[in-house]
Amino acid sequence: MASQDSSNPSHATFDLFVQAQSCQDVKLHFAELCRQLEINSKDFRNFYNKLKEKLNYWKAKTLWTKLDKRASHADYQQGKACKNNKCLVLGAGPCGLRTAIELALLGAQVVLLEKRESFSRNNVLHLWPYTIYDLRGLGAKKFYGKFCSGALDHVSIRQLQLILLKASLLLGVEVHTGVEFEGLVDPSGENGWMAKLQPRTHPAASFQFDVFVSAGGGRFVPDGFKHKELRGQLAIGITANFINRNTAAEAQVAEISGVARIYNQKFFQDLLSQTGIDLENIVYYKDDTHYFVMTAKKKSLLKKGVIKQDFSNAEQLLAAANTDEEALNQYAYDAASFSTGGKLPDLQFALNPNGKPDVAMFDFTCMYRAENASMVREKRGKKLLMSLVGDCLVEPFWPLGTGIARGFFAVFDTAWMVRSWGLGVPHLKVLAERESIYQLLSQTTPENTSKNYAAYCINPKTRYCRINLSSIQPHQVQHLYELDKSHSSSRKQKHMVSGFEELLKWCQKHTRGYEMVDVKDFTQSWRSGLALCALIHHFRPKLIDMSSLDESDMIHNIQLAFSILEKELGIPPVMSPSDLANSDHIDKLSLVLYITQIRNAFSLPSSVHILHPELNPTPAATPPPASEPESRGAALMANSEECYFCHLRVYVLERISAEGKFFHRSCFTCHRCGITLRLGGYTYDQTTGEGHEHGRPPREFHLSSAKLSKGKLLNYWNAANKIVRFIVRKLW
Repeated sequence: MASQDSSNPSHATFDLFVQAQSCQDVKLHFAELCRQLEINSKDFRNFYNKLKEKLNYWKAKTLWTKLDKRASHADYQQGKACKNNKCLVLGAGPCGLRTAIELALLGAQVVLLEKRESFSRNNVLHLWPYTIYDLRGLGAKKFYGKFCSGALDHVSIRQLQLILLKASLLLGVEVHTGVEFEGLVDPSGENGWMAKLQPRTHPAASFQFDVFVSAGGGRFVPDGFKHKELRGQLAIGITANFINRNTAAEAQVAEISGVARIYNQKFFQDLLSQTGIDLENIVYYKDDTHYFVMTAKKKSLLKKGVIKQDFSNAEQLLAAANTDEEALNQYAYDAASFSTGGKLPDLQFALNPNGKPDVAMFDFTCMYRAENASMVREKRGKKLLMSLVGDCLVEPFWPLGTGIARGFFAVFDTAWMVRSWGLGVPHLKVLAERESIYQLLSQTTPENTSKNYAAYCINPKTRYCRINLSSIQPHQVQHLYELDKSHSSSRKQKHMVSGFEELLKWCQKHTRGYEMVDVKDFTQSWRSGLALCALIHHFRPKLIDMSSLDESDMIHNIQLAFSILEKELGIPPVMSPSDLANSDHIDKLSLVLYITQIRNAFSLPSSVHILHPELNPTPAATPPPASEPESRGAALMANSEECYFCHLRVYVLERISAEGKFFHRSCFTCHRCGITLRLGGYTYDQTTGEGHEHGRPPREFHLSSAKLSKGKLLNYWNAANKIVRFIVRKLW
């Protein structure tokens, strides 16, 4: 009964809210409570504190104490860890509601959508010890006095939903029932990610979010996620709910926490001989209803007329058209009566939402598991973190009672992921860590998880005994980052074009006024070498004498510029002087890469001196004089690589790397026949430094099919260009 405290109507309303036994009543009394206290329930950031302040009621204070204790945990950072995040949770099942509570504690704005208007599932869930401890910490005993009293370790789905609904509303979660989710709406204009809902005009349709958690249950899988099928030997389950009148006689009937044929063969043999019912196991729990769940043998169901016709396909076998409902009800009734020794008086079926006896037959031969637990979508610069929890992540194997236990583990793991997302952890690292944790979920049992339930929190290290949060690396989850390729490629192309234009303007600005220098592009304008020399002279006039240069001596000019830039700035040339001077088709990207490095070096403050990596800034002994060719050759080889075979300089665009050494493409040939080798198509003799064909003796290598076609040469050249483009983008 509600409180009779007439001095403050909000106290009576609070009592009605706590005691409400339907989803509609909970929402109705909550709305009335907010009206009476003049609190805006959509003010999620301040709602809970204002509620505590205005509802000064002794019955509420015990609840505030429990919720405050949970909210004070360091993981939530006083509700600021995700203060800038907006989350949409789909589904008001136990896992969806539990997720919403954790996200609210992290400080996020949370909107939860549920298609149904009522909570009507009578089936009873087995609870692991940590789950009981967790729910008590959220005030479960306050909301439902009979919650896990004594040795009870189970609760009906409906009661669990009501407990979590009440807690989520008090913490500022916005809950909408009777709303159907039809899909995500891509960002457009100034709008971010939104949901397509039915009805279309629902206020939640305008909610923009950056986190989407699906707890839609069963076979519901949002776009982008894939399920893999786990199929076993045919197993047919039957659930039945009978009315619990809560009489003294009913209370005396012992529950059956789980009886399996292999442990009590006599029980099942007697059941078969007396009723014709053949089962593998049976469970009986008392809650709002008398709940029975059993695994029946197909032969027995056919013999009793429950299944009309035998099919090898499980879907056809258990189809409604192939099932006799009356026979199924009688089968479940007889099994329930026999297993309780006929001590449950006047067994009467509870009714399901359709007004029919709450009996169901299902196939759990085939179960589904999501291939991944999370992903990120990005469109028009708007990022969306997506995650699965509950049955749409992993369908439970009901005989083991793992559904809600592993479901809550996934909830906490998801909350930990959203916390990282809110704190700005790199997106791929967020996904990699979530998938690392997901690998352990299906292996969890009460025995191999931590027994320190008081320390449990969203941090996975407090729950999993042995966990490696980096067992999956960020590069392994790149496929889980879904990028709008058309928008991205267009943006990258515009970025690259603007980068070219910016670099060209920089070159024109700093070469303006020099004779015979007119920079218009990144090809022909640089052939004479004077443009490079002009850039050097503009920033380091003491390093070069422009008046001594002759436009017609192109190779000399380029050679001079290359040598100065390498010696003074540590920038090795990407091509030979002759290639730049004589080529009819200068590689534009290679030259852009080279000039970009020059710009970056000259853009550093003058106080920063760039030295060649091998140059020592301290004075060194004067080397003995060398001839001009020798000193020029020494300068050219500085900070560069030489060909392993010919010992001449090898430039970036003309080199091959193999066995830790560099070669000219023209030098990378077979020791015996001189044919050009292909990477991966040779054998290297470390003692002689010779190449051999796979499968032939050393120094007997002959590659009969080793000649590179024009197409393969083109492939190598294209690969080199891709590398250059990547480096150019990184430099910008």
